Amino acid sequence: MHKLTTAQTLNIITLLDSGLSGVQISHQTGLSTAAISRIRSEHRPDLPKSSGGRPSKLTPANISYAARLIYMGKAANTIQASKSLSDITNTSISARTLHRQLKKDGMKPVVKKKRPLLKPHHRARREFAERHKEWTVEDWKRVWWSDETKINRLGSDGRKYVWKREGEALSDRLVEGTVKFGGGNLMMWGCMGWDGVGYACKINGKMDAELYTQILEEESNLGILWPKEGGYHFSAG
Repeated sequence: MHKLTTAQTLNIITLLDSGLSGVQISHQTGLSTAAISRIRSEHRPDLPKSSGGRPSKLTPANISYAARLIYMGKAANTIQASKSLSDITNTSISARTLHRQLKKDGMKPVVKKKRPLLKPHHRARREFAERHKEWTVEDWKRVWWSDETKINRLGSDGRKYVWKREGEALSDRLVEGTVKFGGGNLMMWGCMGWDGVGYACKINGKMDAELYTQILEEESNLGILWPKEGGYHFSAG
């Protein structure tokens, strides 16, 4: 084995500093990889060594994009995320490859926790509670709550249950009497606050936003709902 000249040694060091691997430098200079490795050890011991193997198909940006898809709920698993990546990069990326890279990035698959399903009205109530969690008792004293209800002249709209024996014949105890057209009903609106309840108002026709606003304006002008300095109003409907 002949000794390398100073010029050859300096050339190899320059190529190492540029980020080329030992194999690439060997192909370019015609020197053995052993000689190149020896120069690396003597002159550049702190340079990172290649871990070997095939380069990863996924770049850090690809992995970040897949993680964002999962966090945003646009992909439920690595199968869906890898398909989205394949469409974007025009490269076949397997779910197993993405699974492995996400684990290296600190993520791991876990079993979903089961909790009661939050429907839109549940979320609205939670948002209401979060918006007012800092309110004091004095704040709540200025709140009036309102709702409307239908009052039937005869019975209710709901089902009524009764106990009976097998084969027992119909009797007044087992029958709920009805009349034609239901017997009529009243629609009523009412409110309550810290100081007590307000007046009940009969609703003529169907309750809508216009009628609701009219009731609030008329009752507040009479001083029934809240004092003149103002207050808050929340509807249970």
